Amino acid sequence: MIYSKIVVAYDGSEISEKALDSAIKLAKLNHFSHLEIIHVINIPKYVVGEAVYIPPVEINSDYSEQIVAQIQKSLLNPDNTNIEIRQGSPAQTILEYADEVHADLIVIGSRGLNAISEFILGSVSHNVVQHAKIPVLVVK
Repeated sequence: MIYSKIVVAYDGSEISEKALDSAIKLAKLNHFSHLEIIHVINIPKYVVGEAVYIPPVEINSDYSEQIVAQIQKSLLNPDNTNIEIRQGSPAQTILEYADEVHADLIVIGSRGLNAISEFILGSVSHNVVQHAKIPVLVVK
């Protein structure tokens, strides 16, 4: 199957580089493919009694420029690519973005957590696979 709009989850790790590389290879199969690369910044929340405190954090433009530059190193054709940086819960934000851009595939890296760690901590890739309405390619 050839995909025309591919969302790639990118966090700067080695495994997300592999996911980006896999998405680029898939996009080459169809000259009309468009890559949507999303980097999600997860802001920690603090619970104090019954209140939830979320520290005010703006997306730092220097940090954003570094992520964009890191992504662009891997791209051969930046014309068919959009790079998006968002704040939020990674799995939920990736899924919402894929829906927003009408993607037909999500490519995401897997940290390879063992079953116990994944059960306790959860996994972004696991949550994306469980809740996605479109195919998901998990790269290890």
